[in-house]
Amino acid sequence: MSLRRPVRSEIEVRGDTRAVDLLVIEGPPGSGKTAVAAALARRLNARAVLDRAGENPFLADFYRDPERWAFKTQLFLTLSRYMQQEDLLQGDLFHDLTVTDYLFSKDRIYASLTLDDRELALYEKLAGLMEEGIPRPDLVVYLQAGADTLHERLDRREGAERRMSREYLVALVEAYNYFFLHYARSPVMVVNAARLDPAGGSWLEDLAAELRRPQAGLRYWNPAPASA
Repeated sequence: MSLRRPVRSEIEVRGDTRAVDLLVIEGPPGSGKTAVAAALARRLNARAVLDRAGENPFLADFYRDPERWAFKTQLFLTLSRYMQQEDLLQGDLFHDLTVTDYLFSKDRIYASLTLDDRELALYEKLAGLMEEGIPRPDLVVYLQAGADTLHERLDRREGAERRMSREYLVALVEAYNYFFLHYARSPVMVVNAARLDPAGGSWLEDLAAELRRPQAGLRYWNPAPASA
């Protein structure tokens, strides 16, 4: 049986002709990152690698009692994502482009908000060792939205995230914005996720077209309103 030839991405990075190998879709809970990553992967004939945060056995306990369960929750998430990132290094016979719905280093955002000083110091040592072998994204798409929008979306969901306090969500949004304003390891495209409805609309083709433009540094994109 012959193998199907890999499909090259049409996306360019920094204005050259090199195809993107790793595209990351990021954003706080409720931003739509998983739905967007999955849809883009289908549209671009890419491999989708999706976060398994829902498998975390400590997550529900964390939202009920964050102070007690934060370190265990964070450690499970980081180790799970690290094992997924190791798989990315193996490549894929059928796809040259991989789309993921999380950036490994974003775990530092959560750790900085939830861990005490001693826990954070220990976490930083572990995360630092892990990050040495983590693939660097060619492009990060950051889905940005305010706490009110995210809270409304999470309230319609089933699962542990509905227990997230608004105070924590506000702090998380601020931390995400600060993180990606200063993130310099890869080009970042900030997307106004408040105007993006992952369930429908013309955003998919529009976003794919935006991704074909040369990417460098930090840039912003406003999709057409979902009702348009």
